[in-house]
Amino acid sequence: MTERFNVAVVGAGYWGPNLARNFAASPDWNLAVVCDLDLQRAQQVSDRVGGVPVSQSLDDVLADPAIDAIAVATPARTHHPIVMAALDAGKHVSVEKPLADTVDRGAEMVDRARANDLVLLTDHTYCYTPAVMKIRELIADGSLGDILFIDSVRINLGLIQPDVDVLWDLAPHDLSIIDFVLPGGIDAATVAAHGADPLHTGKACVGYLTLPLAGGAIAHVHVNWLSPTKIRQMVIGGTKRTLVWDDLNPQQRLSVYDRGVDIAEQSKVTTTDARAANISYRLGDTWSPALPEQEALSNMTAEFAASIREKRTARTDGASGLRVLSVLEAAKSSLGAGGAPHPVQNTTIERVS
Repeated sequence: MTERFNVAVVGAGYWGPNLARNFAASPDWNLAVVCDLDLQRAQQVSDRVGGVPVSQSLDDVLADPAIDAIAVATPARTHHPIVMAALDAGKHVSVEKPLADTVDRGAEMVDRARANDLVLLTDHTYCYTPAVMKIRELIADGSLGDILFIDSVRINLGLIQPDVDVLWDLAPHDLSIIDFVLPGGIDAATVAAHGADPLHTGKACVGYLTLPLAGGAIAHVHVNWLSPTKIRQMVIGGTKRTLVWDDLNPQQRLSVYDRGVDIAEQSKVTTTDARAANISYRLGDTWSPALPEQEALSNMTAEFAASIREKRTARTDGASGLRVLSVLEAAKSSLGAGGAPHPVQNTTIERVS
């Protein structure tokens, strides 16, 4: 029988209960403790998962030699001190998105995990959904061809956050998905961000990101807290096929369209004016891949355990979290400059397959 690891969930607010439930149900983990400064809130989470111990003291949790790992579900501004303390205590760490509140702090966390030979997993939850894992597979095996564009929309009548704008709240989901499905991760050198605060909340409530990608492709992300309709959709266009992911359509989350624009190879070589090239339109079949019914967080906990057991980096490791964080930080600078493109740092951080 495979040995179980002992994990502590740190943070019993919005996301902590979901982590606790999935770790408690996992065959790879023993949920050893729920830790939160609010002991009553920690106890409420504990009661839902069978009554595990609770603690107010992170120091006590990290000092316990029986604890193998911690799962951090606290505000982004607290990630750096918590994760650094856990890594220094020899604990493996999964941390809620975004990885940190600045690129410099995120990079320090990634470096410390590598130096201590510990797993640092960024909980990019959507990357563990069957739909997104299938998208990654289809791109990797060439089913879509070369990627031409990615268009992502994530809008709803959402909770206006007091400490972050809509880009930092919602765009990490879309950016982490793009990073996960593209071979090599996000390779944008610049990002242009536009936002609006029509309610005068002090933070952008509507936001748009534009990222030119290598090879002439482009990615666009639209996020919005103010929409009365909820849309979670991503369109990925390739030279062979186009894929549409509709996360709110459980009957057909993925649709692959064998449709597109073809330019004759001979025409591209012999025609100096691209507009006069021999263009044809391909109208083929549409199909929907079958997807297993699996909870994303269940897959995440399994991957966390497997990466520890196999002594390898996780699918969504600290480096992937840092690439996403780099785009967010550049977007913040672009937003402050009225939408002018801003360089993305750390784009050379490679993804380990």
